[in-house]
Amino acid sequence: MQEMPKNAANWIEPFLAQPLRSLPFVTADLPGIGGEIKSVPAHFVVEEMALYEPLGEGDHIYVRLTREGWTTRALQKKLVALFGLREVDVGCAGLKDRHARVTQTFSLLLPEADEAAVGGHIQEALPVEVGWVRRHRNKLKAGHLLGNRFHVVVQRPERDAMARSEVIAQALQARGIANYYGAQRFGVNGDNALRGREVLLGGGPRERWLRRFLLSAYQSALFNAWLAERIRRGWFDRLLTGDIAKKADTGGLFQVTDAGAEQSRFLKQEITYTGPIYGSRMRWAGGEPGNLESEVLEVAGLTVEMLRRARLDGSRRMARFFPWELGVEPHPDGLLFTLALPKGAYATAVLREFMKVADVALPEE
Repeated sequence: MQEMPKNAANWIEPFLAQPLRSLPFVTADLPGIGGEIKSVPAHFVVEEMALYEPLGEGDHIYVRLTREGWTTRALQKKLVALFGLREVDVGCAGLKDRHARVTQTFSLLLPEADEAAVGGHIQEALPVEVGWVRRHRNKLKAGHLLGNRFHVVVQRPERDAMARSEVIAQALQARGIANYYGAQRFGVNGDNALRGREVLLGGGPRERWLRRFLLSAYQSALFNAWLAERIRRGWFDRLLTGDIAKKADTGGLFQVTDAGAEQSRFLKQEITYTGPIYGSRMRWAGGEPGNLESEVLEVAGLTVEMLRRARLDGSRRMARFFPWELGVEPHPDGLLFTLALPKGAYATAVLREFMKVADVALPEE
């Protein structure tokens, strides 16, 4: 097992041991509404927003399912067993938590099956609701979604919560939201990142899928640490020369060679900067942003060679986003938040800004 370099500093450690508690708020100057999230499906509803519609032909059958009390992986395994398929033959666009009412789409490789019969079989065998069944040419893969729409009830907020929420909502629409990874990524006990570091250093569990999952949690914690430090330095609402920016329309990445020249597009939300998902093939920022990325890696006690040996290629993640929809209204149990967010964005990242509770644990993607 490898050892961490002895000169590694410790400011990264809180982001591993308590992944959510060390994350700064973008709206730290505004009082929160308090309250709590109760893990009742009726109080946490999420619906996938499709990237494309099925064509009505092809070898794969897409089924739109609504369920409660199931993880995405558990339901996927049930569909595999129900139709005698291989796991690789059942696809989905993203993972969802069990403690929610979730509507999402699965694809099944069933070239000869009748769509109506497939839907009926699922409805009879599993405790789910079948919305529709249609054919398509390709398997549904991770990331094949536009985003997610959430309806979340915050229970027992402060007495003036509605007024506070309106002020916070206006601020977030102007400042943007830090695209932190949320609670689900770090596990029930919040220790997935620490376990992921153990895997990277040569220890940890032997199951291949679990090792990859834990390594991903470690990468996520490092991203959160990087973004928290960028906020601390006052760089959250600034585009810097050297940033790796992402185009909102095409998703294309490019390096910012002149931040002043790109400022107009940044203010119009046509582009935003991205952060590091550390790996041996990751595209690095330059200038001051690049120095910060290198500092996080050094403080974490990592080298690019260590990432290569762990087979972590790395990528870039959008670091600041604006919700497509952000609504708040009174609810008999508190306040009802309606959010429409791009794929990969966590409802936690939005709601924690309102609640000002550092370790909000929400069932979500």
